[in-house]
Amino acid sequence: MARQKKSSAGNVVVIVIACIVALVASVPKEIWIGLGIIGLIWAVSKLTKKSSSGNDIQAVIARDKQPLTTAKVSTNTISSHSIKSPTREHAITNEDIPIQVRVNTAQTDASEYRIPAPPSGSGSQKWIPIGQYIEVAGTTITGGMVYVGTTTHFGNTPDPSLIVTNKPVAKYGDYTERQFSYWPSYSEISDSARRAYLNWLAGGRKDPEAEIGFVFLFFYGLERRVLVDSQTDPIAKAELPLIAQELQRLLKIYGPASGSFRSYAGQLYDWISMSDCADSLYLKPVPTFPKSYDVPVYIRLALGQAAIDSAPVPATLALAWIKHAPNISLRTPATRCESEFSRLFTLRYHEKFVEGLQLPRNKTKLKFQYRPASAGLLRNGETKLSFGDIPDVTVLTGPLKKLQEIVESTTKELESYSRYLSKNLEGSTELEGVLLLPPLLWPDNLTLALKSIQSGMEDGEIVMPYQKLLSVLNAKSVLTKDKAITLAKALESMGIGIEPNLLGGAKLPKPEDTVVLFDIPAGEIVSPITPAYQIAVLTLQLASSIAAADGDFDAKESALLREQIQSWTHLTPYHIRRLLALLRLLVISPASLTSLKKQLEPLDTETKEVLGSFMATVAQTDEKVTVEEIKMLEKVYKVLGIDSKKVFSDIHAASPDTPSTTPTTKKTDISTFKLDPARIAVLQQDTAKVSALLANIFNEEAQISTPSSSSEVAIEQDDSETIAKQSYLLGLDESHDALARMLLSRPQWNREELLDVASDLDLMLDGALERINEAAYDVHDIPFTEGEDPIEVNAEVLEKIEA
Repeated sequence: MARQKKSSAGNVVVIVIACIVALVASVPKEIWIGLGIIGLIWAVSKLTKKSSSGNDIQAVIARDKQPLTTAKVSTNTISSHSIKSPTREHAITNEDIPIQVRVNTAQTDASEYRIPAPPSGSGSQKWIPIGQYIEVAGTTITGGMVYVGTTTHFGNTPDPSLIVTNKPVAKYGDYTERQFSYWPSYSEISDSARRAYLNWLAGGRKDPEAEIGFVFLFFYGLERRVLVDSQTDPIAKAELPLIAQELQRLLKIYGPASGSFRSYAGQLYDWISMSDCADSLYLKPVPTFPKSYDVPVYIRLALGQAAIDSAPVPATLALAWIKHAPNISLRTPATRCESEFSRLFTLRYHEKFVEGLQLPRNKTKLKFQYRPASAGLLRNGETKLSFGDIPDVTVLTGPLKKLQEIVESTTKELESYSRYLSKNLEGSTELEGVLLLPPLLWPDNLTLALKSIQSGMEDGEIVMPYQKLLSVLNAKSVLTKDKAITLAKALESMGIGIEPNLLGGAKLPKPEDTVVLFDIPAGEIVSPITPAYQIAVLTLQLASSIAAADGDFDAKESALLREQIQSWTHLTPYHIRRLLALLRLLVISPASLTSLKKQLEPLDTETKEVLGSFMATVAQTDEKVTVEEIKMLEKVYKVLGIDSKKVFSDIHAASPDTPSTTPTTKKTDISTFKLDPARIAVLQQDTAKVSALLANIFNEEAQISTPSSSSEVAIEQDDSETIAKQSYLLGLDESHDALARMLLSRPQWNREELLDVASDLDLMLDGALERINEAAYDVHDIPFTEGEDPIEVNAEVLEKIEA
């Protein structure tokens, strides 16, 4: 019975199997193939999910005083410095060392930090912001600002900057060597190049020896963040100021060595500056922009808005314009003394334009096109900005010429100070250096010291030891002759004269010597030295030696000479003031007859006799003539070449009570004796003769040397001339240069737009383009533009110009 049951069950099984086989056999072949493909896809997806789970980027939350949760890193840590590659390379992949992202909580107050979601279709990609550390292939990269992920595209666009985590990385790499093509991509460069790039990132992105291609690889990521992410992601937009700072930092390091990087990074910085534009930018502080081949669009927009509003251009905006205008060459003083140049330019700008320069509304409309450096972004074409009817006034040459005049005059005023700084790098605040600046730029402490001196003058004069003057002005040492002359010039510019007359050739006073400072009223002309003035100086010096011969240069003698000076109406008010100061100095330190001998020799006989007669008058001003004074007069007459026997006759002739016994002499009353102005006038008519005789004598001590050698001045002048010659592109003239630079600002132009530009420059467009193309062929053997409408700018031209 049991066997019968078992047999029945077996039959049932056989029947079921037979039915299944029959059923399977009845299913079409195509269905079985489809089911097989589905099963295969399911199996592969399971395996992929399992494999990638160890490679996903894991964000680990870090708090103050809370340890970071990190995976164990290989013990053979790679240095962030450049390392030469051996012949044999060992590849490290993410299977060897996992990627980790760590938040630097010192830079965020949030209790949790979430990495922003990537754009749609980007796959597994993350932007690592500033404040996070990332470990890739055993290398810790600080600073963030990179994209990391497992796919090479975001959307349909390839991202050459993306650090693809499933690509192998060599053990060694040298970022100072060029290792890839002109358009690098992290996913396509060699394993050793990836290691070199990671090392450069880990080193802080600051080694100036790095090959520029690695810098561009990093720059591509900044472009994507600015041009793509920030358009829709508020977090990315908030990061724009930080990216701008990073661009400035990179430009300082790599801009001087690469014109191409300087251009691209400068334009991206410019683009960021336009991300939050407003009306009336000309009224706002001007941001700092890196030097580029063209005026930043922000500045051009501010100038255009000023033109539209008929508003004067503020000095700060005008200064920013001239600093970035490619066809204005700032010579060495403007760059070496940048702060002083900016201040002085502002002062001179207001002197010329008062409220500011007025700009016309020209035809050329302002537009901005950014051509990405990243090959991935370039596929999407240029990014464009337009500004309606705002004109681009930088195409005009007229306003810039007016500013150029101020630039040149300002630069000239700073030349001496610039040369001083070239030899005294730490001397910008020392008196010797400060005195070379225009008084308007002097520090407050020096200005206050000079005002204190002026306020202490009695009757317009003040007497003090030379050392005290230097101490009041905070001089650290005794000035050399040329520095003392500079001091005298500076004092005169502030309305203070000094005796001895260093500007007239006087000897440099010793620290213990006395000097006299006198007031020069505002608006009074500082007269040059004339023969008449020189004779007056000689007269005073001779008179002082006679008056002091008896050992007492008394008040009566001084008063007579003072009255005499004030009666010399043929001299200018400035000369009178200086002679009065000299008299006060001579009362303290009378002139030596020996020192005057050489200066008296060129005078003609009649002039010498007039001087002799005047000396006789001075000798008896105190109503007595001592033996010492007689002896001194005899010496004076001998020096003058006059018979010493005439001393007695001249003394009697000068006496009001004693008639002259010598018919050849003139009877002169003491109370009315004066140096004959008519005689002086006659002498002035013979200026050429007198000047020729006295030039060497009176300038004997006046060999005023400049603060630097003539060769240095020549070098700086030659340098400035060279810069001026090179300021125009391709050897073009001013108008064609302006058009060429405008063309370079965009890769493509509509003909109608260029017609407006040419009109603003008074050029015929076709002829101007032909001239520019000829110049490009002559210099670089390539055309500048191609096509007729649109007109395309040859990108290779820009590369060669910037090189």
